[in-house]
Amino acid sequence: MPIQREGVDAYLRDGCGRCPRFRTPSCKVHRYPEVLAGLRALALEAGLDETVKWGAPCYTLDGRNVVMLAAFDTRCVVSFLRGAELVDPSGTLAPAGPNARFARLVEVNDVAMLEARRPALRALLAQAVALERAGRPARAAPVEAELPDALAALLTTDATLQAAFAALTPGRRRSHALHVGGAKQPETRTRRALACVPDIRAGRGFKER
Repeated sequence: MPIQREGVDAYLRDGCGRCPRFRTPSCKVHRYPEVLAGLRALALEAGLDETVKWGAPCYTLDGRNVVMLAAFDTRCVVSFLRGAELVDPSGTLAPAGPNARFARLVEVNDVAMLEARRPALRALLAQAVALERAGRPARAAPVEAELPDALAALLTTDATLQAAFAALTPGRRRSHALHVGGAKQPETRTRRALACVPDIRAGRGFKER
């Protein structure tokens, strides 16, 4: 568990407390001092309140989490917790992970990258604040998982199956793609794809009954 601390100043000074490198020069937080300080300044400039949650700086509006900062061994990121709802014409946001529905990340690994992305970050922060002030509940953007080869091949050889798959909701299509693609061996992916056929024809997602 992260060690309790008084705030972001302590995080920047000591680290997150999640590993034995806490309070040592080798802590990953100390790889990005200027970047983290710059991101912190942008979040505060946007009118957000500052706290520490889950061992990392968290910026809130009226008690609701808006963005978080995180330092990793090979990168530093700012996470927009409702990033899927933001307009991102510059293409700065990236998915937080393959299954992320709400959060989006902006990677900022050095001062040069921070300066280059500063205008986009300001615009995204302004949008994120406006979104929270509007009081609308969070909405996840539909996420289409990449079709595994085994499932794609099956669909291209059967027009009616392809039509049935296209008629599924994005979430149901995604459930089949993740199930098939989660197998390590090609033979297993093929078996899983074939096993999905009855559910696809019936308009169901994986494991939906």
